[in-house]
Amino acid sequence: MIADVTRSLGTDYYLLDELYTEEEREIRDRVRAFADAEVIPIINEYWEKAEFPFELVPKVAALNIAGGPIEEYGCPGMSQVAAGLVAIEMARGDGSFNTFFGVHSGLAMGTVAICGSEEQKRRWLPEMARMEKIGAWGLTEPDHGSDSVMLETTARRDGDGWVLNGKKRWIGNATFADLVIIWARDVEDEQVKSFVLEKDENGEHHPGYSTELIKGKMGKRAVWQPDIYLEDVYVPDENRLENANSFKDTNKVLTATRSGVAWEAIGHAIAAYEAALQYAGERVQFGKPIAGFQLIQNKLSGMLAEITNMQLMCFRLAQLQEQGKMTGPMASLAKMNNARKAKQVCADARDIMGGNGVLLEYHVARHLSDMEIVYTYEGTDTIQSLIVGRDVTGISAFV
Repeated sequence: MIADVTRSLGTDYYLLDELYTEEEREIRDRVRAFADAEVIPIINEYWEKAEFPFELVPKVAALNIAGGPIEEYGCPGMSQVAAGLVAIEMARGDGSFNTFFGVHSGLAMGTVAICGSEEQKRRWLPEMARMEKIGAWGLTEPDHGSDSVMLETTARRDGDGWVLNGKKRWIGNATFADLVIIWARDVEDEQVKSFVLEKDENGEHHPGYSTELIKGKMGKRAVWQPDIYLEDVYVPDENRLENANSFKDTNKVLTATRSGVAWEAIGHAIAAYEAALQYAGERVQFGKPIAGFQLIQNKLSGMLAEITNMQLMCFRLAQLQEQGKMTGPMASLAKMNNARKAKQVCADARDIMGGNGVLLEYHVARHLSDMEIVYTYEGTDTIQSLIVGRDVTGISAFV
């Protein structure tokens, strides 16, 4: 009887569902239903063609989840656990669409919530929560990724506004976003500040703002990530985020979103594990399902152990975040651990499925490719390890 119960638990092997609130379970189930009904049936075609599924935007907007844990301003104000469960279910459906949503809801809206004045929050967050205006977030540059603290994009005071010059790279949503947050260095005080570039009433961006789509990606193919070129782009002073005055403020945003990437990794791992488990039960070789072979069971049990490990780490991290006790290194440890583990789970799933594992129709190849991106973005594996290493030893090894 116990075996029957545990078999029915799927990837919630340690009954974490019992620790979630009714609201958290409802949000999770709502997003899961959306992913199953709307995302998974269509995403392979978009992924293969490297096209963005615009048809899904109004459908995800109807879920009323944009803004996650942000309170007021039309945002849902959900718990950190609920926000994490959203990331799992979105990524379980597709990593590209989860990145689109995460850039908008986590990075762009999160920056306005953390760094904006009260007036700025009221000005932008309600429309972003309804997804009537889509956000993008520009920090990374062609020559500055892991060392983004050294960014070269400049902001120069000009009367009642600012003039921005520079280049940004890998900026999700920036080809079509209504609001693009740009981090730039003030030429006067050398501090990093944040600016909101907003389309005008005709849907046009500022003169001097242009994008060029990055092509040839082998992962996250259905989310558009272009280069941004800024040539004497004028931004009024009211569009400078009032509480973004140094790179420390940038890090506040990154710490909050880095934990979300740890949750995302779980979604990719779950999708790959579930596909491999089903395949192993159906694929017959040497007269029996391959699930009956010791090596396959060893892989499956190891994959489930890693998923459970990741779930427990993120659940506790979310509790600490709710209590205001989560530190940057804690978030880095979760991102580092989960990206490593999920990448391996996806690789093991592909191995179990043999040659069929590379076909999009089985979905695992897409998740494995997307995990290569998750492993790198929001801070590479190496950078996360150095952040944690500095914290535990008291010695910086960055340079």
